[in-house]
Amino acid sequence: METIHYKKRHLKTVSLFSGAGGLDLGFLNAGFDIIWANDINKYAVESYKANIGDHIVCEDLSECLNTIPNHDVLIGGFPCQPFSMMGEQKGFDDHRGTLFFTIQQILETHNTKIIVLENVRNLLTHDNGVTFEKMKNILENELGYLLYYKVVNTADYGIPQTRRRLFIVGFKKEFYPNINFTFPKEKELTKTMQDILDKNVEPKYFLSEKILVTILAHGTKNYKAKSEIDLSIARPLTATMHKMHRASQDNYVTDVKNRLTFENNEKPISNIRKLTPNECRKLQGFPNTWKKVVSDTQEYIQFGNAVTVDTAYYIAKEITKALKIETGVDNE
Repeated sequence: METIHYKKRHLKTVSLFSGAGGLDLGFLNAGFDIIWANDINKYAVESYKANIGDHIVCEDLSECLNTIPNHDVLIGGFPCQPFSMMGEQKGFDDHRGTLFFTIQQILETHNTKIIVLENVRNLLTHDNGVTFEKMKNILENELGYLLYYKVVNTADYGIPQTRRRLFIVGFKKEFYPNINFTFPKEKELTKTMQDILDKNVEPKYFLSEKILVTILAHGTKNYKAKSEIDLSIARPLTATMHKMHRASQDNYVTDVKNRLTFENNEKPISNIRKLTPNECRKLQGFPNTWKKVVSDTQEYIQFGNAVTVDTAYYIAKEITKALKIETGVDNE
């Protein structure tokens, strides 16, 4: 999604666990005024500063609570590993899971008017639903938010990637007693993954003939999963893409055209390749003006962890509609 500029911005916003800024970009494109952001990963902060702004702080959140400015809106994709199906699902027994209580502390301190939280869909069912009910009770009954929540899919908002994430939108009832918010309607998907593939791709992204056998295998022993490549809608991007999993987990494409341009490569290589970081950028909705300032490995991690920009944008726009906020767009 390309950058949308505004003559005047609204709603002072802070962003937690910002990463490279996917959620932030969506809200910026909807006119929100992000005045402060935070992430502990120095490489993500480097990308954020080079592409979005210097208002991000690279520090452990618990160490900079006193520097968070007063704000109207808090957004954040808080760490999902404690609740993810790919992890050990320790929830609040994982120290990262307890960061939700840090969010609670911030909301209490600043009496934040609106919250937008993002996490894996498995949060809804973690510990038979007990974890989410505990969070929901804190937000609704202890902090006084009217909550809306839904699992939304990136592929329903114009980008060919299956990426289902839980979004929680909350409005403080003392400020918005009669709010009427709805999640954005699904959009028709008119692009396939093939439509966003790079035209010129370097040899390093292609699989060797030797590793191809392992990548295309349907599993070993007790683990079996169908391996497919050349999907029209990409599998969910992950933070571990740089490690190259089997084709039942990661995305691979056939690319004969680029393969033929380096026929004399030292190692026998196949016509199959992994996605480039730039293709991952496009599958997460980051703009074409995005500057690469970190390694491929770090970009795979950043785009694999990111909130899809378009999804964030459409949700942010629904918030402005509910609040009846009008802004002048200035793309010049």
